[in-house]
Amino acid sequence: MFLENTGLKNESYGWIEVITGSMFSGKTEELIRRLKRAKFANLNVEIFKPEVDNRYGTDKVISHDANEIISTAVPAAANIRLLADNCDVVGIDEAQFFDDEIVRVCNDLANRGIRVIVAGLDMDFKGIPFGPMPALLAKADYITKLHAICMKCGDIANYSFRKTAIEDKVVLGEHDTYEARCRSCFYNG
Repeated sequence: MFLENTGLKNESYGWIEVITGSMFSGKTEELIRRLKRAKFANLNVEIFKPEVDNRYGTDKVISHDANEIISTAVPAAANIRLLADNCDVVGIDEAQFFDDEIVRVCNDLANRGIRVIVAGLDMDFKGIPFGPMPALLAKADYITKLHAICMKCGDIANYSFRKTAIEDKVVLGEHDTYEARCRSCFYNG
């Protein structure tokens, strides 16, 4: 996309796409799908995830359905800015685990002409907006909100219910630790 800047020249700008929703809604699956399509188009693609997410190792982003793509684990959002040179597309998984700098990083990359695709939980296990996700959603050019199926009643699920008594904000887990729930089952569970 080209935007007129001063009338003397055109500058190329990228954009920010955010894929969000609850656990088990297919966020990572959709991120991988979009990134693979960009690779098919011969675009230079880099994928990043936070170091803290080591559930499947450090060199891959893997969906719950075992779909995968090679990635780079980084300790902080600022590292993405340094590693994203010469990229056409940057993918970022589990954005809720990054520090607030992730918002500036995504904005800077988009302003450099890069398509930025970010996936992350919109709410934590208490139903509270998660980390930098509200600010990323505000900055996004495109938003895709995905829904899971409630594990209690089968309705559309929007919440990530933690099945353990652990109160830490960040607890990595799968079906043994979390389940998707609708609003009713989340608040009455």
